[in-house]
Amino acid sequence: MEKNRCKKMLFHLFVVVWVMLGPAANLNGQVKQVEAVTIPVSGNTWQRPNETRELDRTAGILGGEQGSLFDTYIRFKEKGAIQIALQLGPVPETSTLRLTVNGKERRFTVTPALTDQLVSAGVFHVTDTGYAQITLASVQGKMPAVRSYQIEGGKTILDGLQFVRNNEDNYYYWGRRGPSVHLSYTVPSGTDIEYYYNELTVPEGEDVIGSYFMANGFAQGYFGIQVNSEQERRILFSVWSPFHTDNPQEIPDDQKIVLTKKGRGVSTGEFGNEGAGGQSFLRYSWKAGHTYRFLLKGKPVQDNYTEFTAWFYAPEEREWRLIAQFLRPKTSTFLKGFHSFLENFIPSQGNQERQVLFGNQWIRTASGQWLECVDARFTADATARKDFRLDYAGGEKNGFFFLRNGGFFSDYTPIGSAFSRKATKKLPDVDLEKLPVE
Repeated sequence: MEKNRCKKMLFHLFVVVWVMLGPAANLNGQVKQVEAVTIPVSGNTWQRPNETRELDRTAGILGGEQGSLFDTYIRFKEKGAIQIALQLGPVPETSTLRLTVNGKERRFTVTPALTDQLVSAGVFHVTDTGYAQITLASVQGKMPAVRSYQIEGGKTILDGLQFVRNNEDNYYYWGRRGPSVHLSYTVPSGTDIEYYYNELTVPEGEDVIGSYFMANGFAQGYFGIQVNSEQERRILFSVWSPFHTDNPQEIPDDQKIVLTKKGRGVSTGEFGNEGAGGQSFLRYSWKAGHTYRFLLKGKPVQDNYTEFTAWFYAPEEREWRLIAQFLRPKTSTFLKGFHSFLENFIPSQGNQERQVLFGNQWIRTASGQWLECVDARFTADATARKDFRLDYAGGEKNGFFFLRNGGFFSDYTPIGSAFSRKATKKLPDVDLEKLPVE
């Protein structure tokens, strides 16, 4: 009798332990290996409908009134079951929260606490690989402060998670901007190249605020179009100083970029933060779906300077326009480093997808020969190379090279991929002798 009573007590004790452990134990009493990964809210999250001070750049969700949605993105290499918990800061009042993962939601209640606490939101099933969107909302009461998510699951699924892991080197900022992507064009080596021509089209619907669609990149600068706000768009041409700094005020006078000419309506000055140098821009309401032409000239001139000149052709005006001409000191070179790129420069827009097409690239040698560029290599920045963001792509389609980033699409192009387009044999429609000089 005593032996049976002991057996029953042991059985009930086992059931209690198993219920407490949940997925970490099975009916044979063997503990499964369950691990956890912490996902910082900062660097991986966007607020809807509009970002406010409720979402802090480094501290995560600060908490606030009911009504905002907070979208966090994680990329999965494997499918399977996961358990999600929230690392909360102080909770001022009882709130009911809703967590949605790819359309499946769980509701749970958090109670007031003065210190940080870990609160379970439940078990979710990842049914596909690629990016998953986790959306947090308060359905009753104020949103509490949220520092991070904790994902529990098997080792295989957790080892494959990809997200912005930390803020070393300011990657909460860079991660939210998203990956920048580039195309490097193949040109003959050992050739003096004086002109670089490219055509750019932003497809309709892809002209997202914060986008820089850069057509004519070269070793010392860049030339392209931007979406700066709902009301403003720009044609931007910049040249880096040979003095390495992010602060233009630190550039010595003998290493400053010198403006020699600018077109009508063009603003000029200096830039910093990502290198420093001379900048020019034209406010111009370019349109998605239209094709714009870019022409850059670069040649060495006297006193160890190189002269760079940029022209822009707008089909709406049917004429070439001078943007600016700069002299770069301590430099004697023809054009080198031919490339295009696509970037987002507003972190709150880093969850939006954008795309751009490049076509009919040509170079003209110093001796006057036009050569078509039909080969390109795809690369991406450190945000992509660290696997912090994998929503990037590039390649060739329908005779155009293209670049794509943002929006957390799940397919991506391997960095270093090479592409070719079919030659158009269509020489640039430009009379070099009649280009405007003001």
